[in-house]
Amino acid sequence: MEIFDLVIIGGGPGGLSAAVYALRARMKLLIIEKAGVGGQIALTDIIENYLGFPSLSGLELVAHFETHAKGLGAEIKYALVKKVTKEDNHFTIDLGDEKIVAKSVIVSSGAEPSKLGIPGEEAFAGKGVSTCGTCDGPFYRGRDIAIVGGGDTATKEAVYLSRLVNKIYLVHRRDALRAEKVLQERALSRPNIEFLWHHRAVEIKGDRQGVTDLEVEGVKGGVRRTLSVHGVFIFVGIVPNTGFVDCEKDPAGFIKTDANMESSVHGLFAVGDCRVTPLRQVVVAVGDGAVAAVKAEEYVSELEGKLYAGKSEKK
Repeated sequence: MEIFDLVIIGGGPGGLSAAVYALRARMKLLIIEKAGVGGQIALTDIIENYLGFPSLSGLELVAHFETHAKGLGAEIKYALVKKVTKEDNHFTIDLGDEKIVAKSVIVSSGAEPSKLGIPGEEAFAGKGVSTCGTCDGPFYRGRDIAIVGGGDTATKEAVYLSRLVNKIYLVHRRDALRAEKVLQERALSRPNIEFLWHHRAVEIKGDRQGVTDLEVEGVKGGVRRTLSVHGVFIFVGIVPNTGFVDCEKDPAGFIKTDANMESSVHGLFAVGDCRVTPLRQVVVAVGDGAVAAVKAEEYVSELEGKLYAGKSEKK
């Protein structure tokens, strides 16, 4: 049976960074990715805060990462991980119709956009409701849309979409954006963005063709208003993809790690957006991956040393 030194679950920036360091340490590894290499960052229109690249698209940056990892011999298997379990000194990664065995695991599974949980959200998903401006923005060229959220993603997407659409209603519960100052300045300077401070989305309405209206409500007074829009873009946070692994997590499901990126399960590491971290950015995920790979290699070396010592004692 083939046993890998390391299996990396997720081919985003953190996972690819870990692969580069692990391959340079001559570890036998496998990357398991459920969809496409790059994760959420591949959908980002412009990245301006990754050192060495003043401005490029997420897709371009990911292409550099992938080329680097594959150039060192990284093998990527496309499959959905069902469960990760540990027995004795080995991990079993269950893919449903196949099981992979490894000595160590790095979880780099990222996160997915959170939902509002309001009427109409599910019914009009893909029919006017979106969580990706870069993907769906061109469909609303010259039309009116609404964006729900006020963080980095919502603000960045608002700036991008403002170049395509006629008007944007940005709906935010607070009285100020929570994004980086430079992003705030750009968004606030756009003449076709109307900010609805202290408001929340309460219902998405539409017909057979798709979304027609978004109903919003004042957080304080409860006064409702109907916005005539063709699209509703939702950017209200993320939910970690960590349901397949049992280890200590915070209430939201993010994996808790120590400074070595190791979880409560010895030999199981987590990097990037799926772990508890004060900042979710590409540069952080890349650093996480480097640390996790180095510590995973140390863990495997120590494990192999103990196993070898045990065999020698039996002889």
